[in-house]
Amino acid sequence: MLKKGLTVFAGLVLVLAILSILRMRPAHATVHPPSPPPTSGYAKSIGAIGLVEAQSENIAISVPVPGLVTRLYVKAGDRVQKGAPLFSLDDRDLVAELALRRSSAAVAQAKLQKLLNSPRPEELPAAAAKVRESEALLADAQVQLDLIERVKDRRAIREEDLLRRRLAVNAAQARVEAAQAELQLLRAGAWKPDLEVARSQVAEAEREANRIEADLERLTVVAPIGGEILQCKVHLGEYAQAGPLAQPLILMGDTTRLNVRADVDEEEAWRLRSGAAAVGSPHGAAGQRLTLRFLREEPYLIPKRSLTGDSTERVDTRVMQVIFALEPGARVRPGQQLDVSIDDTQGGR
Repeated sequence: MLKKGLTVFAGLVLVLAILSILRMRPAHATVHPPSPPPTSGYAKSIGAIGLVEAQSENIAISVPVPGLVTRLYVKAGDRVQKGAPLFSLDDRDLVAELALRRSSAAVAQAKLQKLLNSPRPEELPAAAAKVRESEALLADAQVQLDLIERVKDRRAIREEDLLRRRLAVNAAQARVEAAQAELQLLRAGAWKPDLEVARSQVAEAEREANRIEADLERLTVVAPIGGEILQCKVHLGEYAQAGPLAQPLILMGDTTRLNVRADVDEEEAWRLRSGAAAVGSPHGAAGQRLTLRFLREEPYLIPKRSLTGDSTERVDTRVMQVIFALEPGARVRPGQQLDVSIDDTQGGR
């Protein structure tokens, strides 16, 4: 009886164990993807990942010299014309330097003008009077010499007095010649070499001022083309570094038309035909098919940079970039990824 009861009990435990195991088994439900995968519509196609960009390509704005950002004129989404200011750097030291250079240029110009206006009208009468004075002194000295030379008895005069009066006449004659030369020099005006030196000094001072003005102009970064501000990562008070940056200060481009830059893996690049038709579908909208028009290909293969994050995606490969034009009115934005299918019905394997 006891053995029979144990057998029944063991059977019940086994049944319960089987039921428990059946309940613990995971349910394999059929899960559908959030959106259907894109379809190419071609008998044979080359798959690629495309990135939407401006028709001018995306332009990363940098600065020629580092500096503190003091003024910001744009924000993301603004449309600007070519030459429009984007932001400015601190210019206080250059403004002070420019004022000094302009002052030096004004001084040099004043010196040149003084030479050009020489002699002063007031200087000529004074010089002419000095000539007349020296001539009168010469005449007086000549009279004194004539008087002493008329003395017939040489014993009445000293030889020394005669020599002194002759020397006095010569000195007076030299003063007359010097006064006449000074008058002639004044009437001739500025010497040509002096004018050339003064003009060179003026030109040099102006060039120094122009150089500072050019440095000041560089501190205001302007739009190289007309287009749209796609990103603005520069802020007031920040120190802007010069050179290529991982995150550009401003990203802009001409978005009146959009292009797609498609990455074709190197294993498939040989199949690509110049001028091949293509379609693209935005991620998450496989039913939306955008017609792409072939523009050009860049024959140099580069390491793959545009990644989708798919676990099966190859990253240790090089790609050839192909640029397609998007149809006008396509509802995509710069930086958006597309699944691109390129027609290969006349090529390939």
